[in-house]
Amino acid sequence: MATDMSWLQVIVLSLVQGLTEFLPVSSSGHLRIISTLFWGEDAGASFTAVVQLGTEAAVLVYFAKDIWRILLAWFAGLADKSKRNFDYRMGWMVIFGTIPVGLLGFLGKDFIRENLRNLWITAAMLVLFSFVFIIAERMGRRERSFDQLTMRDALWMGLAQCLALIPGVSRSGGTVSAGLFLGLDREVATRFSFLLAIPAVLASGLFSLPDAFSPEAGQAASGLQLFVGTAIAFAVGYASIAWLLRFVAHHSFAWFAAWRIPVGLLVMALLAAGVLQA
Repeated sequence: MATDMSWLQVIVLSLVQGLTEFLPVSSSGHLRIISTLFWGEDAGASFTAVVQLGTEAAVLVYFAKDIWRILLAWFAGLADKSKRNFDYRMGWMVIFGTIPVGLLGFLGKDFIRENLRNLWITAAMLVLFSFVFIIAERMGRRERSFDQLTMRDALWMGLAQCLALIPGVSRSGGTVSAGLFLGLDREVATRFSFLLAIPAVLASGLFSLPDAFSPEAGQAASGLQLFVGTAIAFAVGYASIAWLLRFVAHHSFAWFAAWRIPVGLLVMALLAAGVLQA
């Protein structure tokens, strides 16, 4: 039987969602850890998915001009072959790159919501995947620009996005690391990562909306709580996007490992000591 979420829990977790959704530290992992540490129970995958709609709305607003341009070019290209420019191809790249996570998320929904939300898995991914960031930064040539993106890039970054279904990995961390391995500039990989996440996260949030009110696993939130939580995530998420794009222009993603690794090790220690329950 699901328990009801308190207003304090909703506000804190929504702030955490907004702060961590776009940073390569895993928002779902942090929500899982903080909810269990301070409230003794997992808020659940459905609450996470719905509140993510707020941060994705922030992406829609922040990249509104780019998204509108791509949509216009995509529809124009469908009607007229002579208008199939880079933005038209970008539309197909986002669609193509979304297919892997869409299929895996739909087919493995129950397994993801229950089995993968074990805190041992979350902690291990926080630590282990940090080394992927470090290796990607060291090996990536970071020389390819936005207009050099290809369908092959979309496929590999789309496959990497599937790893974000595991709390502790990070959607942006997985896709940007894949982009770096492919030789993309860090800021280019980050921008495409944002665009690639839009269809998957919107679909996940809308699909999970009914279950958030009466979840089979996790906690239940009222309609007003979900609305307020989504609004908080939107406001904080918008600021996070602007900060991250400025940061990645001059700094390595590997810096985030300095946060992820200690947090992961701390969670493991708390689990081993019995302070947290997996």
